[in-house]
Amino acid sequence: MSLCPCGLGEPYDDCCGRFHRGADAPPSAELLMRARYSAYVVGDRDFLLRTWHEKTRPRLLTVEDGQHWKGLYILNRTGGGLFDTEGTVEFKARYEADGKPGVMHDTSRFVKTADGTWLYVDEV
Repeated sequence: MSLCPCGLGEPYDDCCGRFHRGADAPPSAELLMRARYSAYVVGDRDFLLRTWHEKTRPRLLTVEDGQHWKGLYILNRTGGGLFDTEGTVEFKARYEADGKPGVMHDTSRFVKTADGTWLYVDEV
């Protein structure tokens, strides 16, 4: 069993894989951020679209074939816990594209729906 790309050190199937399969829902904004990163790594477009807020979700999502994700680092978070309805997660994600290294540095905004599901909204 391979380790999950999200960086928590757990096997993929027991970590973000269970979220991707729909067996569980991420209970926090940070875990959704990690699961979405892992979805980019494994090419799970369905999970990415399913966890994107309907008001900001693109009609079509393309995942760059030549881009290989190399690591996720959570830098900061606000809210996003069990008793919160909103949260942000600041992160850096390393990648390689066309043989050249790069880093994506972003802060993402998340909201929790009435049924307790966390969704990605947009970049802050």
